[in-house]
Amino acid sequence: MRASLHLLLPALAAMLGLAAVAVGCAPLSAYNTLLPADDGGSVAARDIAYGTDPRQRLDVYALDNRPDNAPVVVFFYGGSWNSGSKTDYAFIGKALAARGFVTVVADYRLVPDVYFPDFLDDCAAAVAWTHANAARFGGRSDRIFLLGHSAGAYNAAMIGLDARFLAALKLPQSTIRGVAALAGPFDFLPLDVQSTRETFGRAKDLTTTQPISYVTRSAPPFLLATGEDDDTVKPRNTRKLAELLRAAGADVTVKTYKNVGHVGIMLALSVTLRNRAPVLEDVVNFFRKHV
Repeated sequence: MRASLHLLLPALAAMLGLAAVAVGCAPLSAYNTLLPADDGGSVAARDIAYGTDPRQRLDVYALDNRPDNAPVVVFFYGGSWNSGSKTDYAFIGKALAARGFVTVVADYRLVPDVYFPDFLDDCAAAVAWTHANAARFGGRSDRIFLLGHSAGAYNAAMIGLDARFLAALKLPQSTIRGVAALAGPFDFLPLDVQSTRETFGRAKDLTTTQPISYVTRSAPPFLLATGEDDDTVKPRNTRKLAELLRAAGADVTVKTYKNVGHVGIMLALSVTLRNRAPVLEDVVNFFRKHV
């Protein structure tokens, strides 16, 4: 029976991945109930408030033995800025925790309740909470990294590049030791998709919504990753941001995965689909390099 289940898991994971594509990356709760997760990392705290809104909540994952001085990762999920739940990404929290990272997975307010830049204020507030509380879970406040996928990669890039979001909370840009952005939209003008028009269309100057507008030499190190088969957020977004970071003299690493699509690059962080692309290995190595 166990052997049969082992053979069925990849097929089940692939079916769930197709379902995730159909609903825009969420819900992924089946990954946390039907498929195996990494051993050694678990939920250390759940539904902690970092603000007053019901969406301003986060979960924390850590190694079971809680070592001191662990690096910290704050993860932002995708979903077109209008959907998503932190509980759907427990498999990512556990994967990183099992590799020694205190990991924060944060919800943030969504469209149409808020629009740009309000959800970025939430992401910055989640980072500020992490900075103030990481030590409670064995993490170091001076070793904070950001990880995001899709819309969450946009969020992570904006918090890393536009210092004003953290400055509003009295934190310097150097608070962020590095940003790993998977399949992120970084250069998407004109707004030719409904979700981006709804999210960013109220901005007085649309260039202020674009991560490429904030590239400077002082940017934190970036890992930019994309799948060659991504038809949702074209790989040109990754190439463009990487080109500008290099031109500014910033530290940037680019990874492009063959036969990987938009959702697949995120699902490759899971145990069952990890053999599709070395996304988790590349992310972990990038973080460890910059610790």
